[in-house]
Amino acid sequence: MSTATGHSTTVAPRPGTAIGRLDSPLAEKIRHDGAVYTGVEPDAEWAAEIRRLAAERDAVILAHNYEIPAIQDIAHHVGDSLALSRVAAAAEQSTIVFCGVHFMAETAKILSPDKTVLIPDEAAGCSLADSITAEQLAEWKSEHPDSVVVSYVNTTAAVKALTDICCTSSNAVDVVASIDPDREVLFLPDQFLGAHVRRKTGRDNVLVWAGECHVHAAINGDQLTAKAGAHPGAELFVHPECGCATSALHLATEGAVPADQVKILSTGGMVDAARASGAREVLVATEVGMIHQLRKAAPEIDFLPVNDQASCPYMKMITPAALLRALVEGADEVHVDPVTAEAARGSVERMIAIGNPGSGE
Repeated sequence: MSTATGHSTTVAPRPGTAIGRLDSPLAEKIRHDGAVYTGVEPDAEWAAEIRRLAAERDAVILAHNYEIPAIQDIAHHVGDSLALSRVAAAAEQSTIVFCGVHFMAETAKILSPDKTVLIPDEAAGCSLADSITAEQLAEWKSEHPDSVVVSYVNTTAAVKALTDICCTSSNAVDVVASIDPDREVLFLPDQFLGAHVRRKTGRDNVLVWAGECHVHAAINGDQLTAKAGAHPGAELFVHPECGCATSALHLATEGAVPADQVKILSTGGMVDAARASGAREVLVATEVGMIHQLRKAAPEIDFLPVNDQASCPYMKMITPAALLRALVEGADEVHVDPVTAEAARGSVERMIAIGNPGSGE
């Protein structure tokens, strides 16, 4: 078990799998400084070697929107965690290299149980996923035995296994609205997304777990108000996990920012909105890695982070050296107990069955 992340899935290769070391002239440069893998620069030689090794290992490389630009640019697919997990399930390759945090790689394994799933650094955790354990959820459920449990996809496999229906930030409102209005809902783990759901559905029988992503929570209303004041006319793209989501709606209500310029969006929704926007400037309230994909989607727009220090240290553990190591060594392999995986898969499938699978976190 990693003390840095709190997850308990193992990473040792299974007996009989094809995981083994591949030769690479760059492998001897890889170093570990006690926190991250270093020693390799993301230059043209590295990029060519990553592509060669991926082909030799029959691997598809997936990168989350919050990864560093070099990782995003070398990946075969870039997006949010659920969309990438669905890409993984449909991919022809036998190996998935998931450049993201641990719960994301777990979700890919849940949806692709027969494939090998690697994460370049198994210590890359998530403060939001770690804000509730399966034991805590079981206790909460015991206190509310007739409730329906709705869990954000940003949770561990063990939590998903105790969940009735998963949701994403883009479909959380639809998921909760699909539940009998007389049934109590336990919504977890993100308190800001939960507040958004309560606000949009108007339901007072939605109980919300007090969890948060420490990066999104630190993007606050004062920062957003100051940025909006300094950039009149800018559109606001705000992730519902942010501590400033309520402030964004308040700015619109008070007329400080036109209501049609305030958009509460998932990461996938931000890319779509960027392509459709005619704005000159857009203020972005989410992890700063998202700016790279937004600028690629709409290079004519000036995208400005509301908080330029909103960088997830776990996402940034997926370094060029870590990705090289994963492909050379076949590390770190992610396993989910089959019973846990089957139960967790059911909660994701029930979400998709309501008709709006969402665009991810």
